[in-house]
Amino acid sequence: MAVYYAQTFNLLSQQLQRVFQTIDAESCPLTFNFHMHTVYSDGRLEPEEAIEQAISIGLRGLAITDHHTIGGYRAAQRYLAQWQLHHPDLENCVPHLWSGVEINAGLLDTEVHILAYAFDPQHARMQPYLQRRTATGEAYCAASIISAIHEAGGLAVLAHPARYKRSPFDLIAAANQLGIDGVETYYAYNNPHPWRPSPKETQQVRALAQQYHLLNTCGTDTHGRSLLQRL
Repeated sequence: MAVYYAQTFNLLSQQLQRVFQTIDAESCPLTFNFHMHTVYSDGRLEPEEAIEQAISIGLRGLAITDHHTIGGYRAAQRYLAQWQLHHPDLENCVPHLWSGVEINAGLLDTEVHILAYAFDPQHARMQPYLQRRTATGEAYCAASIISAIHEAGGLAVLAHPARYKRSPFDLIAAANQLGIDGVETYYAYNNPHPWRPSPKETQQVRALAQQYHLLNTCGTDTHGRSLLQRL
């Protein structure tokens, strides 16, 4: 059974990696969205509302990335399965939901956020990061977190790299040395209406992703009532 789960999540991770390879400035928020929060952490949306909005928007794929919990992902997963049962004729309208979580981590004496995607939620290495609180000690180090995500079959992404006290040049270089898979290249740092990636930061992060051969991701980092905005 353990081998089966490992193979399943490795396939999901490979599938998501192929999606990340297609992400550009137009992907979010109408086609893909890989960063959002629900009432299970510090967001205002119920997981079921997030799925309803994702379907209404026409998203092809998404990840719920609550802080240190997969409760929102689990609830959304159940709701999406029920929705599919009741709408068998709308199979093409169903977005793909990947597992996700946002994890606090220490990197270069800076607290950063690492997004984990397409990992096995039952994997033992991930459990310290799914307890609704920041890990401590060695488990708090970015190296440990990235290693755990990989062992669980997932992908590790540095969230909003231009939002920390250390520059994205330093942080992305350091994260790359630790084996990070990607960076959240397309992010709206000043919460514009309508949502759009911040041009200057996007250009910097995209260039660094290209330099280090990292995947590009996007997300609204929704904490409010709409998946089309951050707040």
